[in-house]
Amino acid sequence: MSKAPSLRSSRLDDLGLRRALGDGMLPLLVAAMAFLAALALAGSAGAAALVRHWQQGAATTLTVQVPTPLLAATNAAAGTRLEAVLALLHASPGVTAARALSEQELRALLRPWLGEGAAASPLPLPAVIAVRLATDAADLADLQSRLAALAPGTLVESHGAWVHRLALLARSLQACAWLALAVVAAVAAAVVAVATRAGLAARRDAIEIVHGLGAADTYIAARFAARTTRLAALGGLVGSLAALPAVAGLAMLATPFVAAPAAPPPTFLAALPGELVLGLTALPLFAAAIGFVTAQTTVRLWLRRLP
Repeated sequence: MSKAPSLRSSRLDDLGLRRALGDGMLPLLVAAMAFLAALALAGSAGAAALVRHWQQGAATTLTVQVPTPLLAATNAAAGTRLEAVLALLHASPGVTAARALSEQELRALLRPWLGEGAAASPLPLPAVIAVRLATDAADLADLQSRLAALAPGTLVESHGAWVHRLALLARSLQACAWLALAVVAAVAAAVVAVATRAGLAARRDAIEIVHGLGAADTYIAARFAARTTRLAALGGLVGSLAALPAVAGLAMLATPFVAAPAAPPPTFLAALPGELVLGLTALPLFAAAIGFVTAQTTVRLWLRRLP
């Protein structure tokens, strides 16, 4: 079968595709899919930021509980048990900070469980020390044994196990976001396929005439693919722009959970992570690729059934 002449104008609509594939419904549907894809990308980026924050923050903190903190330590020269534990922590390698919580802070921590009576509770409270480590690779077993020898009954609680569980939860949310993105891509491909088949049905007579005169399948598929690619790219661009305010607003709401406590609040667009910006930028290209591949495949399969 001969190839189409190479001197045809790229603007020539000899198949009448502007009427068969209008510029209204298909871009609108693709824009809706792009909007949902942007939300899925935002969820994935937010879960990834939470994982990084938990691993860099909570994984390097310890909580040390010292019962009966005002009693004398095993080593009489060390003062009280609390003073001895604080001195040992400050001298331990890898410990960057160790601070004993005040009684008011302890009562505030207990208030959600004991109610307003926590402040007047006669129960003796252990001393609680918040410890910050340089890395999460500290030898906790050695630290626990040294503290127990100095102040028996002292407990060292690492947040690593909780961080691991929360990281698994965040990664499962990421997997759900990517699954949602895959579903959106599949639906977008189905929408393009249906629109392409509708265009083929609307221009069946013209296509059969052109095909019978010797137009190659490649030429006809390229015409449909060019039209659907432009429409899909337009829909992807509109959907990305429409999702930008919503995604930026969600990013600003999530900033307190992933930013340093003393960090200033970000501006509206500066709250967007870099990988999310790249994802939103790539959505129109991704939509165009779906339109091109789907149209090419749909048209070629349809042409094979022609007599």
